[in-house]
Amino acid sequence: MPLARRTFLASAPLFLAGCVSGRLSDVAPKAPARIVPPYYLAMYAPVTGEPFPVAAPDLTKIDPRFYRQEVAYASGEITGTLIVDTAARFLYLQMEGGRALRYGIGVGKAGLAFAGEASVRYKRAWPRWRPTDAMMAREPDRYGHLGAGMEPGPTNPLGARALYLFRNGEDTLYRIHGTAEDWSIGRSVSSGCIRLLNQDVIDLHRRVLDGTKVVVLQSGMA
Repeated sequence: MPLARRTFLASAPLFLAGCVSGRLSDVAPKAPARIVPPYYLAMYAPVTGEPFPVAAPDLTKIDPRFYRQEVAYASGEITGTLIVDTAARFLYLQMEGGRALRYGIGVGKAGLAFAGEASVRYKRAWPRWRPTDAMMAREPDRYGHLGAGMEPGPTNPLGARALYLFRNGEDTLYRIHGTAEDWSIGRSVSSGCIRLLNQDVIDLHRRVLDGTKVVVLQSGMA
């Protein structure tokens, strides 16, 4: 066999191995950035006419299923009822005809501490916030100075709006409120009750009346 041919055959495995190695070491292409439809960009645009700025959230940080949308949903509750499904991270405003307006939520520890029925005793725009006595006792350096409450504003944990839930005439300390922490929607978070994007809680606030029934479903509840 000619020398040139023998040399080629002998080197062929190395040549082929080099091709395979090169392909395996290729860096996988990055997933393309999520494209947010203009409809949602407009829905979650900065809010004007408020006493404090409400910036647009970064919707690429949020799974699109948690954007506000009308869905098929037959809860068996009357129109206008709020249903909070903490496990699925959704809040529903029951509508007629088996439809509902669905909002994505983040659920804090306090949001897992209540289940069953309550009602919206009152609602507030740009509410004050006061930590509970237990919070102030547990972390006095962090909360002790807030015994008189925290002024409304962009850094207030209740955000732009809050709905206050009562049961049998007593405050449950359960709140449905706003947040500027866009990344927290659809997730379990360390603090707070039920949080919505500020744009969503502003929308919900104008649709809900005092006295509205609220049903809170925890994991395992039908």
